[in-house]
Amino acid sequence: MGTTPQTISASVCVIANDDTWIESSAVQQLEKTSQLKGITHAAGMPDLHPGRGYPIGAVFLSEGYVYPALVGNDIGCGMSLWQTDLKSRKVHLDKLEKRLMGLDDLLDESWAELIEREQQARDINSTAFDRSLGTIGGGNHFAELQQLDEIYDADAVTAAGLIKDKLVLLVHSGSRGLGERILRSHVDRFSHAGLPTDTEAFDQYLDRHNQALRFAELNRALIARRMLEALKADGSMLLDINHNLVEQIDQADCSGWIHRKGATPADRGLVMIPGSRGDYSYLVRPKPSASSLYSLAHGAGRKWQRTECKGRLDKRYRVKDLERTRFGSRVICKDKALIYEEAPDAYKHIDSVIAAMLDADLIEPVARFKPVLTYKTQGGCC
Repeated sequence: MGTTPQTISASVCVIANDDTWIESSAVQQLEKTSQLKGITHAAGMPDLHPGRGYPIGAVFLSEGYVYPALVGNDIGCGMSLWQTDLKSRKVHLDKLEKRLMGLDDLLDESWAELIEREQQARDINSTAFDRSLGTIGGGNHFAELQQLDEIYDADAVTAAGLIKDKLVLLVHSGSRGLGERILRSHVDRFSHAGLPTDTEAFDQYLDRHNQALRFAELNRALIARRMLEALKADGSMLLDINHNLVEQIDQADCSGWIHRKGATPADRGLVMIPGSRGDYSYLVRPKPSASSLYSLAHGAGRKWQRTECKGRLDKRYRVKDLERTRFGSRVICKDKALIYEEAPDAYKHIDSVIAAMLDADLIEPVARFKPVLTYKTQGGCC
């Protein structure tokens, strides 16, 4: 695909190099979406892949209009990174897995006071979806214990609060059903039309959107806390970032409304970019740039549609094979369909995604992590 970024048209580019695997249908979705009224620029990240009508791993800049459909139904989906006090060299996977039984269950009443206090502190209104707080959900969401594997910037690692011989916990989840309810409410009234930014409907959407962002952030914090409690460990949050959102940006070379659908903001400091459950994750320092609309890839990105995975893989792997990775790490996923859908083979190699952003001068790697134990679900996904 040539040098990075690759120019598709005057207003569309893709952050990719010769080794970046991107489906032509994803680029077509990117181009088509860029033609919506008010969209001035579009950028595909190296994890770009087709979505339901709109691409994932994409960023759109608009003037005068905001498109809730471009943010999608999981407003606030993102990543949080926690430093734990679990020693890397004393990992007993059987014991850890046993302690995580019940992590799919709804939080009981013993959490009610904490949740209420956190909602007040974060200015989050109570909703019908409060019962889902503290649960990971399905799809590509996960909570993963990781081990620091490679350090590229020792000073930055120390400044971030990372401890070399202790495990970290990476949580990937979103606003659960709340974001879907917000999008559905918009689609029922306006279909997929954009909202002029000088209307009451826009103000109402943005308020509900921002509520969902805060709900998702609280959800990730509760997932981490209950997981640490189950593991009899302590920990502290080092970073938390959303990658499904819309927000106003006002830079000299980039102003308007940024829509991110599966893209990480590049103007918030250090961010984690995870691979599949059988691949590395990278902590990077962004180098904010208008060429990528101040955004980065949010992960490895899918190679295969979910409906293809089992047919491609069930003759090569049994379920028990997919519960282990090349690192010797363990994947807890008792949903037989999901474990095939989330197999490492279904995702791009994270190193190719990182390489494309390095070639585009968008990041500086700080550290690399390898998976130790990935939790997805003990049963059917909720």
